[in-house]
Amino acid sequence: MIGAYDRVSAVAYARRWALSRNPRYYDFEDLGGDCTNFASQCLFAGCGVMNFTPVTGWFYRSANDRTASWTGVEFLYDFLINNDGPGPFAREAPRAQAQPGDIIQLGGTGGRFYHSPVIVAAGERILVCAHTYDALDRPLDSYSFARARFLHILGVRT
Repeated sequence: MIGAYDRVSAVAYARRWALSRNPRYYDFEDLGGDCTNFASQCLFAGCGVMNFTPVTGWFYRSANDRTASWTGVEFLYDFLINNDGPGPFAREAPRAQAQPGDIIQLGGTGGRFYHSPVIVAAGERILVCAHTYDALDRPLDSYSFARARFLHILGVRT
């Protein structure tokens, strides 16, 4: 069954925790960054469903019991784009189709994507919330990046 993604809850969570840390989740700041962990928390706030498939799923039980897709930029992309099981699923979309609650991933000229902010306002000017260089309602155009991909959340499978 496919359900709706609760964008309002995802954005509310992003704004609530953008400048602090939810104690229910480990802070990966000193282990390569916390941006995708934060993005996953926001996604979970909007969907309420994890995918407990070992290795290729998307879940967090503890810092030592989680999937790479919960905390890794490329792994989250792979999960969201290819997920046909429980949890959120997405497609790449043009900037004009970005909505609050979607994820944007920023990349360099070499092809590597390295950051996963959460869109909290869309339109002419996109605002994001993020961890690892914590940001609350930061304009996307204030970042320096070579490439961006917008991950539009289509829904949630239960």
